[in-house]
Amino acid sequence: MGFADVSDKGLAGLEHNVLTGQLEKLVNWSRARSSWPATFGLACCAIEMMATGGSHYDLARYGMEVFRASPRQADVMIVAGRVSQKMAPVLRQIYDQMMEPKWVISMGVCASSGGMFNNYAIVQGVDQIVPVDVYAPGCPPGPETLLHAINTLHHSIETGELLSRRNANGGGAGITVEQRDGQGEPKLITLGAR
Repeated sequence: MGFADVSDKGLAGLEHNVLTGQLEKLVNWSRARSSWPATFGLACCAIEMMATGGSHYDLARYGMEVFRASPRQADVMIVAGRVSQKMAPVLRQIYDQMMEPKWVISMGVCASSGGMFNNYAIVQGVDQIVPVDVYAPGCPPGPETLLHAINTLHHSIETGELLSRRNANGGGAGITVEQRDGQGEPKLITLGAR
């Protein structure tokens, strides 16, 4: 093992021992605690994402209070809402400009699968454009669900599970979280006769 291995492969180039094993844990811990999101709010899910950044839910405790306008300063992309065919190349360009390592959260059913917009104008899943690491379900998912997705992403970054899943899948990690905002299965509501 030489310096060239470390400069080419990063931490993966180091032989694992007590010191480097702890160093890798420290790096993953700091990556999880200092992730800055590049927002990609496209529809009603963006309102819920903005609510998550408000004082009631306080994203600052996760080190994510600064939503970056520049993709070169961000490492997490939150795709909130439906992605049109015209917006897809812009989304990809912003993703390509983000620094490595970078992660993607698909927020809402429209971003994850096209939702109710099953037509030629809407991309039927943002995973066709960028590799998605965590899916947050719902229409729209509330702040609790987004926080759960962020916590899942942070835990996966910290444990190293995310990078191993990415290598195995050849793309995004594809973790789906449960909905936490009290919205459950849709219920049939029968209106009484007037």
